[in-house]
Amino acid sequence: MFTLDAVDVWWVACAPIVFLSLYFLTQALYSLSLLVDCYLFSRPVNMVDMGERFQLVPGSKKDYPAIVLFYPVLEEQVSVMRTTMIALDELEYPKDRYRVIAIPNSSDRATVAALKNLQMEFPFLELLEVPPTDHPSWQPVWDAWNANPKAYWWHEGANAYNKDLPPKKTRQLVYAFYNWMTTNPEEGTLMSYTDADSCPPKDHFLAAAIGSRKYRVMQAKNVAGNASLTWPSTFCAFDHMAWDGSKYEHLSGDPSQPYWMLGKGLFFHAQDIYDLGSFHPWITIEDPEVGLRLWKNGKNLGIMEGSLIEEAPTTFANAILQRKRWIAGFFQTLKFRNGPMDRMGFSFIEKIKAWLIFLPCLTMSLNCLGLPLSVWAAVKWIDGTGILPPWCLYWSIANLGLYAFFMTSLYWRIWFRTKLIMDTRWERARYMLRINPIFLGLWWMFWTIPLWIGYGMYRNNLGLVWERTLKKDDNKLLVRERVAQGTLGYVEPARLEHRPSGATTDVVLLES
Repeated sequence: MFTLDAVDVWWVACAPIVFLSLYFLTQALYSLSLLVDCYLFSRPVNMVDMGERFQLVPGSKKDYPAIVLFYPVLEEQVSVMRTTMIALDELEYPKDRYRVIAIPNSSDRATVAALKNLQMEFPFLELLEVPPTDHPSWQPVWDAWNANPKAYWWHEGANAYNKDLPPKKTRQLVYAFYNWMTTNPEEGTLMSYTDADSCPPKDHFLAAAIGSRKYRVMQAKNVAGNASLTWPSTFCAFDHMAWDGSKYEHLSGDPSQPYWMLGKGLFFHAQDIYDLGSFHPWITIEDPEVGLRLWKNGKNLGIMEGSLIEEAPTTFANAILQRKRWIAGFFQTLKFRNGPMDRMGFSFIEKIKAWLIFLPCLTMSLNCLGLPLSVWAAVKWIDGTGILPPWCLYWSIANLGLYAFFMTSLYWRIWFRTKLIMDTRWERARYMLRINPIFLGLWWMFWTIPLWIGYGMYRNNLGLVWERTLKKDDNKLLVRERVAQGTLGYVEPARLEHRPSGATTDVVLLES
């Protein structure tokens, strides 16, 4: 039986080994994460060249393809939807070449009533109610999936031929898409969808039309308009600045590197989505899976510089709610054995490259160990009782130097992107002070919570019911101001230097 003295002796003997093992593990994973980012940021970028707008022929159906934008909503505030409609009403695109179709559930009577009222103010808004899956109007979905092996979730697995699709955004999209496709849209039609709070720039459809000349898939960037409202929205907005606005574009230019979508502000050639089986209804979020499926089938991606303005969560509880669903969806999509990538025919190397997109985000959970261990190592070194080999010091310095380089580049990029949502240098400087490296370190430690909850959701097959992140119309005044100025979602002209297809951009980083 161990006595207290025996336990103390054991701890004194074993503690250095434990700390050293954890230190080496965290440093090795940090190095791996940084090297992954070096690889990702070295990839070229397919940027939609807005200079080509002058080549478009007015009245040409080829140059101005038909576009349908689906608007899946669930129990949304009327003011949130109205703000989005105000932005959509400003779109610079021939009015007869696009449709905006709201797709609420037929059981969501309050939202249906609100949309009908909005139709009186915004005549372009159409309404398609999504009925329960036992309704006869779902038959086009079942017929299309029966005939399409690309809809692998329908033909194999635990949910094969299960018509009781989970109640979330993908169910609404699947119903609306296939019923719309029965109308035989013209060749070259583009399909898009957006979230309830997402307000696009007025050249959003124009950029998609230009991009469709070279690319099969187009993706706009995003920025949170309420970045300075609360501390949670500050940090959540930082994630958008770093990922949506910086790193993501580097998934586009290398045909050997898989990509996924961002969940809004995206455009597909409608026929491509039809041929590939549309959307997987049994994954928490659709963005990573549909992106990987498009990539695997040779559909190249182009990036649109203009940014949708959206709301970031304003409470830590909502931040966890939103991010745990992202994490669950990433794990579900990236399941290495007997998962979606196997159904799509990914090779081992292709699976690894798909995982590289998620790996740096996943390593944020190490900050709860890495930061305290780094402090411990520094204190031991300063007081002369350090037990680390000398070469570890150089290893740590290399990690720190690379991290500092990436963070400097990131802050530089974010400084310019804040012009999208902030008018004065003081507002922008205040935001930059709020996302200082110390506070970001704490934020990355906070990320451990949704990471582990999301992993638990993946393990227990949860997240199939739409848990909506509450939107409060925080961007109401900003959107109206930007609409009046004609600058909604526009990147500052000084930042719109010509970047031809295949160009690389400045190096930025999301995580340590």
